[in-house]
Order: sequence, then C-alpha cells, then structure tokens
Amino acid sequence: MIRYFAQHPTAANLLMAGFIILGLLNLPGLLLETFPQIPIKRITVTVAYPGATSADVERTVCRRIEDALDGIENIDELKCDSRENLALATVKIMEGKDIDQLMLDIDREINAIDDFPEGVEDPIIEEAGRLSEATSVVITGIDDKPQLKNYAEAVKDRMLKFGGIPQVEISGFSDRQFRIEVRDAAAREVGLTLSEIANTLTRQNVSAPSGEITTVGGSILLRFADERLAADAYASVIVASSPQGGQIKLGDIATISDLFEDEEVETRLNGRLAAVLDISMTRSDDLIKVVERVQEFVDEEQARTAPGITLTIINDGSIILKDRLWMLVNNSLQGLALVVAAMWIFFGGRQAFWIGMGLPVSFLGALAAMSILGLTINMLSMVAMLIVVGIMMDDAIVISENIATRRQKGLGPLEAAVQGTRQVAPGVLSSFVTTTAIFGALAFIEGDLGDLLRVIPMVMLLVLAVSLVEAFLILPNHLSHGATRDTPNWVTRKAESGVGWAREHVIGPCATWSVRNRYFVIGACFMLFLASVSLLAGGVVKFQAFPNVEGDQIEARIELPASATLADTRKVVTEAISALERTDAALSPRNPDGTSLLKNILVRFNENSDAGTSGAHLATIDIDLLDGPLRDAGNQEILKVWRQELPETLDVRRIILTESSIGPAGRAIELRLAHNDLQLLDQASEELQAWLKGYDGVYNISDDLSLGKPELALSLKDGAGAVGLDAKAIADQLRGAYNGITADEVQVGSESFEVDVRLAGSDRNSLGDFELFTVETPSGHRVPLGSVADIRSDRSFTRINRIDRVPTVTVTGDVLLGVANANEVVKDTETRYLPQLLEKYPGLSTSTEGQNAEGAKTQASMVKALGTGLIFVFILLSFQFRSYSEPVVVMTLIPMALIGAVWGHFLMGIDFAMPSMLGFISLAGIVVNDSILLVQFIKDEHDPSLESVAEIAPLGAKARFRAILLTSVTTIVGLLPLLFETSPQAQVLIPLVTSISFGLIGTTLMIVFVVPAFYTILDDFDLTSLARERKAHREKLVAAE
Repeated sequence: MIRYFAQHPTAANLLMAGFIILGLLNLPGLLLETFPQIPIKRITVTVAYPGATSADVERTVCRRIEDALDGIENIDELKCDSRENLALATVKIMEGKDIDQLMLDIDREINAIDDFPEGVEDPIIEEAGRLSEATSVVITGIDDKPQLKNYAEAVKDRMLKFGGIPQVEISGFSDRQFRIEVRDAAAREVGLTLSEIANTLTRQNVSAPSGEITTVGGSILLRFADERLAADAYASVIVASSPQGGQIKLGDIATISDLFEDEEVETRLNGRLAAVLDISMTRSDDLIKVVERVQEFVDEEQARTAPGITLTIINDGSIILKDRLWMLVNNSLQGLALVVAAMWIFFGGRQAFWIGMGLPVSFLGALAAMSILGLTINMLSMVAMLIVVGIMMDDAIVISENIATRRQKGLGPLEAAVQGTRQVAPGVLSSFVTTTAIFGALAFIEGDLGDLLRVIPMVMLLVLAVSLVEAFLILPNHLSHGATRDTPNWVTRKAESGVGWAREHVIGPCATWSVRNRYFVIGACFMLFLASVSLLAGGVVKFQAFPNVEGDQIEARIELPASATLADTRKVVTEAISALERTDAALSPRNPDGTSLLKNILVRFNENSDAGTSGAHLATIDIDLLDGPLRDAGNQEILKVWRQELPETLDVRRIILTESSIGPAGRAIELRLAHNDLQLLDQASEELQAWLKGYDGVYNISDDLSLGKPELALSLKDGAGAVGLDAKAIADQLRGAYNGITADEVQVGSESFEVDVRLAGSDRNSLGDFELFTVETPSGHRVPLGSVADIRSDRSFTRINRIDRVPTVTVTGDVLLGVANANEVVKDTETRYLPQLLEKYPGLSTSTEGQNAEGAKTQASMVKALGTGLIFVFILLSFQFRSYSEPVVVMTLIPMALIGAVWGHFLMGIDFAMPSMLGFISLAGIVVNDSILLVQFIKDEHDPSLESVAEIAPLGAKARFRAILLTSVTTIVGLLPLLFETSPQAQVLIPLVTSISFGLIGTTLMIVFVVPAFYTILDDFDLTSLARERKAHREKLVAAE
C-alpha cells in the first residue's frame, strides 16, 4: 500500500484532495456551539391541578405518580416537585440506558393512573432539554395591554411564516378572559347561584354544526351560531325569566370585562410596558443561523410597523457564542502559525511545508468524520485539534527524517520513501495504538461533565486516525520528489547548531550524571511528585469542578413575603434598578469611551425561577450587558458591586443576584436535606443556611422550601348533613365564588378566551365578606358558611420537593471566585457541621449535589478510564518489549506528568478543575510515545558484552532529544496563545491548556533524565530483558571456556 501510493502519480494527491473536499463539504453542516450537547437524561411529567395547595398536590398527585413509576427499570432518581396548582415530576435515567424506552414506559404508567382527583388536568410528558432558548424579541410602544397582546400575536404569526425560526412563545401576559363578576346581592335577589349562571352561559353560548339540507339545487349546511366573541355580547344573555315575560339579563346583575386573569403578570423593558416573544430551538438547530433569521425578520418588521412601536432583540445567545469561537479561532491560527514557524526553523521550507500540510488534511478529514458521527464544532472540539498537533507532527517528523536519512545513504527517491516509511511504521503504529488505548478509554467517561469533556479524546482520535493515513500514504509521495535535502537556511543552521550544542554539552552530561546518580534522581522525582500532590491535598492549589463560564446576561430574582402586594414588589424592583444604575455609573468609566454596561433591563413581574410558585410578590430583572470584549468589568465584579449598592432596608424575603445561566457543572454549593417532617426540614435548612453564610465569599444562600400565603382551612361540621350539604357541595360553591367557574372557552382569532364567572371583587376581597358568605342548600335556602363549616387559620409551604419518595429541601449558594472555593466550603461543611446537624435531628439525611457531586462522579470515571487505558498500554508494551518490567519504565512518566501540571496551575494562579485532569490524562498519550522510542533505542543499541546498561542509557537520551524536543515544542507553541489569553471566554480552556503545556515541559526533562535512570535501576536488579541477555552471554562465555 505504501509503495503503491508513493509511486502512483496521482493517488496521493487525489486522497489528499478527497479529505479536503469532504471536510469542506461537511463543514457548513456542522452545528456551532459553546459546549457539546449533553444527551437528554431527564423526562418531566407535568400535571396541573388548579386551585390546589402544594400539600394537596403532594398528597393526591405526587404520591400517585411515585406509585405508578415504582416498578419501572433504569430510573436513577425520581423527583416530584409539588407546587401550588401544579405537580412537576422529573425522572432521571441511569447512565447509558435507553431514554426512548424509558419514555414509553413512563407514558404507559402515567396514563394508566385513574384515581387522580376531580379537576386534575391531563398529564404532559416530555423530554427535558429538548428545546433551548435562542433569543427573545421585545415589543414596546403600545400602552394598552390587550392591544399589545393582539399585536404580539400578529407578529408571532408573521415570524413563524418567515421561516428559519423554529418556535415562538409569547410571555408577559396571563390567560385572556371574558370575566363576569356577579354582584352577590343582585344574584340573591333573583335567586341564582354562580353555578346556575355558569350553566346558563354554557348552554346559550353555542357554535355547533346542526346537519345538512339536501335539495335539487345542492346541499346546504346548517350551523347553530350563537357563540359570543366579544365581552359586551354577554350582557344580553338571559339568565332568568318569569312566566309573565319578565327577563333578567346578565348585564343586569354582573360586570363583564375583557381582561387578563392575573393583574400582576406584567413585563417592562427599560420601564415601558412590553410583550416578549421567546424564540426556542431544537437540538438540531444552529443558534447563529436562527438568530440571523430573527434579526432579518425584526429589520423587516420594524420597517413596516407603526411609528413609536419598537422591536428589540434581547438575550441574544449567538453574540457570546461568536465571541467565544472567534477568540478560539484567532488563538488557534496564531498557534498553528507558531507551529509552522517552528517546523520551518528546524526543517527549512520544502520539508516543513509538506509536514505542515498534514495539519489541514487531518483537520478537514476529521471534520468530515465528526459530521458523520453527529459531533459539533465547539470550544472543546476545537481545542482538541490544537492539543493533538504535537503527536501529529511527531509521526510526520519521524517518517520525514528517516526518508531523508535513507536518501543521504544513496537510495533513490522512491525506495528511500518506501523503505524509510516501512522502517518506522511499527514504532509509529505502536505509538498510535497506545495513544488510542488512553484516549479511547477517556471517550467513555460518565456524568454531565463527562458528556462534555469526552468530545476532546474523541476528536483527538479522529484527527490522529486521519493523520496516520496522511503520514503513511500521502507524505511519502511528496517527499519522494525533489532534492535529497533542502539546503538549510541560516535560521535552520543556527537552530540545529543550538540543538546539537545542547545535546552534547547539556543533555549528554546531565543524562550521564542522572544515570550515575540514579537512585538519588528517582528519589528526588518521587519527593517532587509527593510535593505536587500535597499542593492539591493541602489546598494551596484549589480544586473546582468546572471553571466559571461568563455570559452577557445577569439577573436579579426577587421574592418578597407571600402577603406582599404588586405595589410592594414594584417599589423593591425600582430600588434594585437604582442600585444597578449606580453600579453602572461606578464601573462604566473604565470602558472604552465610557460606554454604559447596561444594554437593556427587562422586568418580569410574577416570575421567579427559584420560588416554585407565582404571585404579586415575585419579580425577575433580566439585564443584557455590554458585549464581553467591549467592557472591562467581569460579571462577578458587576454582581459584587450591585450587591453592595442594594439598600440593607429592602423588605424582601430574598434577592438573588446571579448570572442568568448555570454552568454545565451546576450550582457551586448544593446540599440536600431529607426527612419526613417538613417543619423539622425547614428548621434544619435555616440552620444550615446560617452556617454557610458565615463563610467569606459565599452568597446567594437560599433553599427551595418557603411558607406560602396565610390560609383559611375549612372542614365540615357534623350538622351540615341536616340541611343537605356535604363537603363537595360547599367546596364547589366556594371555588366558584373565589376561584371562578370556567363556563366556556372561545377562540377569537389566534387567541383563546376563558369565560370566567365569579363573585364581584367588592364581595370577596375582605375577611368581612368571607364571614358573610352564604351557602345554598339543595332546597334553595341559604345558610351562613360558619354554620356548616369550621374555619381555622393555617399556612402551608408553597413548594414541597420529594426525591425518591422522601420530602427534601435543597440549600444552594454561589461563591465569589478568588475569595472562596466551593469545594473547600462544601468539604468543610461536611466535616465540621453536618455531623452536628444529623445528631441534632434524628432521621435527617444529607447528600451533596451540584458541582461537587458532578465533579466527583466524572473524576471517578476519569480515574477508571485512566486505569483501563493503562492496562491496555501495559499489555501492548509488554507484548512489544517481550517483558513485564520494561513497560513500567515507560508508564512511570504518566503520574510524573502531574508534577508539571500542578505547578503550572500554581504559577498561573488558577484552580485545578476537571478540564485540568483531562489535560493531565491526555499527556499520557504524548509522553508514552516518546518513552517507547527511547527505551527501544536503548534495547537496539545494547550489546550483551557490556557490563551494564548504564554505559549506553545516556546515549538514548541524546539520540531521542531532538525528536522529543520537537514534539513538545510543536504542542506547546500551538497552545501558547491560548495559555496567555485574558478574555473571560477562554477561562474554561486555560486549565486544560495549563496541564498540557506545563506537564509537557516537566515530562520533556524527565524523559531524557528519569527514563534512562529508572531503566538502569531495573537493570541493576536483573529485571530487564537486556540483563537476561548479558547473563546468558556470560554463561555462554563461561561454558565456552
């Protein structure tokens, strides 16, 4: 195969062109993302129960869901979140199981439940994370709320017809209603109850087909069309009449209006009433393309809309994505330019060109394979291509150098190319197989972080596989033409001279010294390894699960006491925005031209993702910040100053200032407490929160368990049956009066309207009205509510979480980077506080979630993957070296790579994270290759007549120094621009790059000094194949004598 491609005039070029063309054809179809998509692992079951408290939902809905799903296999965790009016069950699948099968099983079991209470709506079952937010369009300039909603609906219809915009939902409004508020005195006077009025409306508001008349001239359809589609049309509905012809119309006893169900549901952009069109996309949609289509639509719509109406794009996720990818492309191009420059320095023009051509060929070939495998272009896949450059160059350099050596020995161009490639092929293939063993095992790491990070070894393997084909089949053909060797330019001569001097005057003597003092050298290395580990264990180099990933959106989640009014919430929102404006005034002068940090401020009343409920006491402030590259202050600093500017006198239950999106590892601090007693849980949670607030740099401490609004709980009196009333009859009348009765639902254009019948606000919005409330008996008489029901004050929780059938509260928090470390805070709490809490509250159980749990899961998986990879490497090397001990020499360097990685983090002042660990493990694939060739050289040069391997071990270090140096230099210079990138968007990659760069610096020195020394030590104890050869040789000589 090698000879065929080397001598064929077009085959190599056609193969190269094929890789390039395939890559270019598939490139436009690859999705662009910040991080790889995490497989869907959760299924949600949403069950609405209007009017129910969280306790009702827990007892009557959640427990039934838990019972139904009890026998289903492959469920890792079942969480049921009981809220007011809603149950939200989340099923997490076991790692590696079939989500589609689990979906079918859940759907079957949930739909088989037949004992939900009356009033529970049909369950909605869907995969969590199927849709993701792309951007939002905000409409302002219309101050009438119904008109604004109508215009938003029209814009939504036009947007969906525009094409390229997957899904649009309107927010900022509650459900539209034709509300009929009946005056209690008027209804009593005519002897009507709310249920009777609602039934009358249902019967008289009809639009239904009524048949067909067939005549000689054709068919005529009949339709009874008496459906009312406007609020004022309901006033004429006759609700009562007398035999004498008297009629009572609905307008005589009720006020009819067209309004929104909840007044407190409101959105404002920069202070103006707004409608928000939230655009979502599926996992197969490209964010940048979706946002481009939205921008095109907004430009067209703005051009034709009425003056004063403005369409504004906010929460644009494509801006930060483009910033991140462009930053990475820019650094990659700089790195590759440095790699090519390094190759030119050592090899001159022509040889460097053909070696360098392996880069685009391998990258484009890998991109084609990525498209087939469903991988995407993201920050991690791009950095994987940079990491693998050194290994690619090493293979190409070995082949290129050997071909050049063959030609210098007088072989013809073709024979030199074929023989030179064949000679080193076993070594190159062996290196590839050992690298594959390491990276292949890493492709199966577990956890959400593992799902992200596994793309790095997968892409590296794809690039290496293509580069191997390029090195064996394409490169020899190109090197078989032209002169025997390029005439070296003065730069190449100087570089070679410098390498030669270092080899003879530094590497040689140092290698000789290390072999001579081999026990001291190995002992010193072991001590250095322990010192490095102690930096991690002692907390000098701190650990975090995943580096912080900053975006361009921050938010404030505001929760007042449950009894607060909308006016109270507006006041707090105004104070928070004023504090934000003061923050902007303090920090914006540092920006170029003093540009404001704030692009848009969107306030959503009645929303708070932490609260688990809705109401006038909730609000969320979403802030669009100036693009990252254009501002000096990072998100953490802005949030810190904003927090300091907030008045301490704010009457809030909690206000959380945070970044809008949580990183892939979850919350920094997330501790769960579980117990069957909710009151005890609440108390334990408060104590744990108080403890966590005692740490410097820990903020946003809160839990998901909070008391709701005060309740009046009713129970049936014993004497109620005497007047013909039961609990259901009383409950139905109360629900109709205070919660409303939905008499009908009509479709007006694209919007659905409920026809809602309830008591007038003046008759139901005071405790005095409630005390005067009367219940109608079956005989038509009215009796006071207090005579048939006991009334007591109560208060329940707005949200009750059950995880695996046990009530659970989750305490969460964030840490200020540079001041506190989440891992240390959690470990210290687990050690010093949680045992006291468990002792104080018998039956309480605790668990750690969030970043620590995800980090521990992925870390354990990485260790397992590394162990598996090392076993395969040992087997391969043992087979290659025909020895059990010699592979240990090669593999000793793998843990030693941790020395450079840890000290690199120490010098750079950054935390050791999961990407750091992946970088350290990735080093194994690089350092093993160089060690293999060095050990192989020692074995090849060994002569049985030698007294000891110590005589030739240093020669191996000298002989392999240039190749080892080139591998390290090409890898390090490729990553150098990224290592010193100051952009916040690069912080997620810098730990990975630090591990590889500094680890390589350390292992480069260790390969030339430690490997010869350690091999010699094994030889001292007759544990090498060379020692056995010498022993056999001596025995043969003795026998001959």
